[in-house]
Amino acid sequence: MLIWSIVLMGVAGILAGGALSLRQQRAHISWIIVAWVLAAVSLYCAYLITL
Repeated sequence: MLIWSIVLMGVAGILAGGALSLRQQRAHISWIIVAWVLAAVSLYCAYLITL
């Protein structure tokens, strides 16, 4: 199960980078919020898997 937590942490990093990129591109705020929320959910799931 450790591999899935690592994969989810990687996905969270990509989503956070995407949110920062969307912010630089001056995208609509809802897209930025969605990217940050998905990154947070991914990190939370990775944490739950490691329990």
